Amino acid sequence: MKFTTSDNTIPATASEPLRRFLQVARGAGLRVSAAEGIDAARAVDVVGYTERAVLKQALGLVLAKTPDEKALYDETFDLFFKHEALAGDGPFGEAAPGADEDGAQPQGGESALALLLLSDNRGELATAVESAGRESGVQNIRFFTQKNLYTRRILTRMGLRELEDEMEKLRESGTPEGMDNAALLQDRLDTLRASVRDLVERNLLLYARGDTEAFREQLLKNARLTNIDRRDLERMRVLVREMTKKLATRYAKTRRRRLRGQLDVRRTLRKNMGWGGVPFITVWKQKRIEKPRVMVLCDVSGSVAAMAQFLLMFLYALNEVMADLRAFAYSGSLIEVSEILEKEPVEQAIVSIMQRIGYGSSNYGNSLVDFEEGWMPFVTNKTTVIILGDARGNNNDPRTDILARISQRAKRLIWLNPEYPALWGTGDSDMPRYAPYCNLVTECSTLRHLDRVISDILESTR
Repeated sequence: MKFTTSDNTIPATASEPLRRFLQVARGAGLRVSAAEGIDAARAVDVVGYTERAVLKQALGLVLAKTPDEKALYDETFDLFFKHEALAGDGPFGEAAPGADEDGAQPQGGESALALLLLSDNRGELATAVESAGRESGVQNIRFFTQKNLYTRRILTRMGLRELEDEMEKLRESGTPEGMDNAALLQDRLDTLRASVRDLVERNLLLYARGDTEAFREQLLKNARLTNIDRRDLERMRVLVREMTKKLATRYAKTRRRRLRGQLDVRRTLRKNMGWGGVPFITVWKQKRIEKPRVMVLCDVSGSVAAMAQFLLMFLYALNEVMADLRAFAYSGSLIEVSEILEKEPVEQAIVSIMQRIGYGSSNYGNSLVDFEEGWMPFVTNKTTVIILGDARGNNNDPRTDILARISQRAKRLIWLNPEYPALWGTGDSDMPRYAPYCNLVTECSTLRHLDRVISDILESTR
């Protein structure tokens, strides 16, 4: 259910904690619309902040729409509304050394922070930490390396320099009372510093997560796939699935819209002759939209194996909008790997393919001969042929004549080269020989490049 009223206005101005929480929730990945923000404000008006369990349940009904979002919401809520741990066991929760038997604290503090630490007023101290954090802009933290910077800023705003000067004077006094007070203040300061660090880290987790993830995703999408660290492979697979899902959704929407067609005036009038031409029954022009038929030839030799893996992942994630996708792998020779990819999860299938034919030395001429002898009849004027490779055939016959015949039969022939264009034609590269027979030759070494190429293939079928 949602907390709503008869009008469309927020019953009361949204409180600052709720505003910050919604900011954090969006940064964490929850999709919170303006309308849901209004509903959240109304829910807070009803239940308040006192009972956190009730508040959590009420906001959860408004903001979390799927099981994944529910888990993310629970984590974000618990982290955001976590109380500061200044209380509890330890120096702030027990009589300090040197205190009187009734718990009274020793006197002698002069700076505001010293008096606050000696008072052992945990609530007031927690409020002071939160206030100093906001004034220091801790909600703007974005990187792990900024933790020490913001910790120092908060402590400085609370009066750290004055406190350090006072502790130095107490030590220099040489009196037992002065030494005891200095030691007590140092203990309290150490505990305070730990709490401030906790506050900073909590804000880092809350406010930086969305920006940090977005920044990391942009880096990975634009990084050359040959440079991707093994630790990032799982994140890359997630990005591939997300990118292909967006492509598939966009293509499907366009396809549905185009299938509606335009009004066929002539057939509509003929259909309604019995009603004097009044168009009670409408007839729409129908346009058949072909899903793209794709044949992908991937070089899986050692130099471009990483790129081939991601291309296969990308294309097979788009399987729902491609009527006929056939994949081939080659190094010294060529084989079809469509069945392997269909029967096994794509990640495991790629391992199987690489074990079977990958990491060898490239021979483009032999591979093109294998393709012509086994699969050339399946290339038609509706087929897009994609070749991924650096075109380095180790000085073997490039067999450009076969590529010319593929180009004549296919709708489009696209060559994706993971090398920088400046390297094409250098050494044993045959790219300048192959390029004249291709409709498109482009550098393709990142996920961003892949996204652009596949988008172009889908657009060409509209």
